[in-house]
Amino acid sequence: MKWFTATTWCWNCNIQAYGKRVSYMSYFYILLAFLHSRRYNCFMNKEARQISRLGIMGGTFDPIHFGHLVTAEGARYEYKLDKVIFIPTGQPPHKQNIKRTEPWSRFEMTRLAVATNPFFEISPLEIERPGPSYTIDTVQEIARLFPGTQIYFITGADAVSEILIWKKVEQILSICRFIAATRPGYKLGETWKKIDELPQDLKKNILCMEVPALAISSTGIRQRVREGRPIKYLLPESVEEYITSNNIYQD
Repeated sequence: MKWFTATTWCWNCNIQAYGKRVSYMSYFYILLAFLHSRRYNCFMNKEARQISRLGIMGGTFDPIHFGHLVTAEGARYEYKLDKVIFIPTGQPPHKQNIKRTEPWSRFEMTRLAVATNPFFEISPLEIERPGPSYTIDTVQEIARLFPGTQIYFITGADAVSEILIWKKVEQILSICRFIAATRPGYKLGETWKKIDELPQDLKKNILCMEVPALAISSTGIRQRVREGRPIKYLLPESVEEYITSNNIYQD
């Protein structure tokens, strides 16, 4: 079982990552991710058989913020999940032309954000995998690593409509359940009409969960940084410090 294959890059000064030269600081983040993956691998080997319900929190996390964390914790409590794994996206297939922060910086921000919650873990699964990050590939890999475990894919209600156009959506819904997080009073409207078109045995795998009305978005945080406006209390302090010290979102 090998979750981290990119660490051999660290020792080569001519490393190329995603077509761009990696800085020495990036070597540090890659090594840090490797050390974390060793701990995660230990968790997998020792506890995988004891986990009956596992949450997956996917996203670009550019940056991760309290909205993500509140949603994940709410899903963990509501559906009695044993663990929630945060999986930063490598190359989102639906955001090919959007400029993103380099993957290992997004991984590090996510690692910092989840470090204080013993029920949260992080995996570089999608960052390691070349090509577009399709949910079906991730879900199948998680199902292989956690046989017999009920998998819950946590996402926002505004992303539910996209589920219906994702690659192999029916196959995804046959492997895991989706938790669609909504703001109190939020109406899915037309989305539920589309969901109703799914076969009954798949439709029941889409669940709704209300979370506190946190009007926080990664896009808004990036914009605030560019404008020199405060982002305190929108994300963990450790992530804010990382953004500031590495001059992320300044361009």
